[in-house]
Amino acid sequence: MTNINPIKKIVIVGGGTSGWIAASMLSYHLKSDLCEIELVESEDLGTIGIGESTIPPVVRLIQNLGIDEQSFIQNTQACFKLGIKFIDWRQKNESYFHPFGVIGKRIGSHDFYQCWLKATMQGDASPLQDFSPCSVMAEQEKFFWPTQLQNTPIGGASYAVHLDAKLVVEYLRDYAYERGVKRTEGTVEQVVQYENGNIEKLILKNGQEIHGDFFVDCTGFKALLIGQTLKVDFEDWSKYLPCDRAVVVKTEAQEKRPPYTTATARKSGWSWKIPLRNSTGHGYVYSSQFCTDAEAKSTLLKNLDGPRINDPHIISFTTGYRKKMWEKNCLSLGLASGFVEPLESTSIHLIARGMDFFLRFFPDRDCDPSLIKEYNRRMAADFEEVRDFIVLHYCTTQREDTDFWRFCKTMELPESLQERIALFKGHGIVREGTDELFRASSWQSIFEGMGIRPNKYCPRVDNMDYQEISDTLKMARQAIQSMVKNLPAHDEFLQRNYVED
Repeated sequence: MTNINPIKKIVIVGGGTSGWIAASMLSYHLKSDLCEIELVESEDLGTIGIGESTIPPVVRLIQNLGIDEQSFIQNTQACFKLGIKFIDWRQKNESYFHPFGVIGKRIGSHDFYQCWLKATMQGDASPLQDFSPCSVMAEQEKFFWPTQLQNTPIGGASYAVHLDAKLVVEYLRDYAYERGVKRTEGTVEQVVQYENGNIEKLILKNGQEIHGDFFVDCTGFKALLIGQTLKVDFEDWSKYLPCDRAVVVKTEAQEKRPPYTTATARKSGWSWKIPLRNSTGHGYVYSSQFCTDAEAKSTLLKNLDGPRINDPHIISFTTGYRKKMWEKNCLSLGLASGFVEPLESTSIHLIARGMDFFLRFFPDRDCDPSLIKEYNRRMAADFEEVRDFIVLHYCTTQREDTDFWRFCKTMELPESLQERIALFKGHGIVREGTDELFRASSWQSIFEGMGIRPNKYCPRVDNMDYQEISDTLKMARQAIQSMVKNLPAHDEFLQRNYVED
């Protein structure tokens, strides 16, 4: 048996959301007397703060770190999120909802979606989202803890949160400090490597040297370690996702805060609206190929529904990923590892996921290439899954009213997405891999919302008495509606449980 050569010091370069999530997760899972963690950040970089909308795994991340969820929600001025409302994506003046949680329950031994599909072919007009607890709650702007409703008709609901990104960073920074993470302020001037290419140390502008056994690159799009130092190539996905800019701004908090993110299709992209308790986040994600910055800014400001509390600023980005997110003794996280535009709020999840896999494949100082290879394979699969899911929203549009939407309707698709679409169109089957983020109900929601319904249902459903399917659907629909009707409004729930600042 070979001796383990343990990592005794990990250096995280860069703060922001990715740096402090990394510091929090590492300090929770590694004993501080066995492995020192130091985070180097420069105050002048700041937080981009476009990751204010999240998905349910982020709530699980907080719980898994042993953080009190109530305290976290109070301190980050959070509101609850049941899904995303998409406006004008398929056609103008049409909207649909992508919910979290389940849609329907199995009927006998049969998949719910296949039974619903048969019912629609028999003339039943019940919309798919009537069987989603989260969709019905969102429509009525209601909220309650799903964990306390487990054995009820809405027990399959799930939730995420809308957060103030800067407050999240402050919260996690305090959490990491308590667990012994050391923070050093400074700008990296030079990265020194050993002969074998591994990183040996950082030299800061003030001359300070910071040695480490392992380095985590959280330097954003700059990718100081993984890109500039280790020269790992970036695979550009612009041909699938043409948006490359976002203009963002905040307005005063709304009087009524719906428990969902709104994503409205615009002339050259789409705009988001994220309700927080102390403000409302707005952004317009667009393609510079089809729209100027001035035009984008004007579109965003024209559609605001409250007084601005800051000036709009523009963020440029390229969608894609590093061909290797872990190379030698360096792991890249967040924007340094890749970026898929914020349409489905996956940024924070991909940071946590990157850290989660790293902890699963945690190396010693030798950084076994087989671990690195498996890590990179798993993370690439995650990024590609998110990419395909987001491309689906664009490529299924029926809009032809602008150059941007005409491009999206006819653009080249990744082969993996072509296969998913063909399988779904033919038989209503969603191809699911191991441990995927988006379950069948998510894919079904987007396909249905964009007007794509399968040609056939599973023939095995015919073994079941249709009357039983019909009666079950009717009862399920009524049970969800009547239960949701008695829940508190989202705003009422917030007022009742959280102190307003």
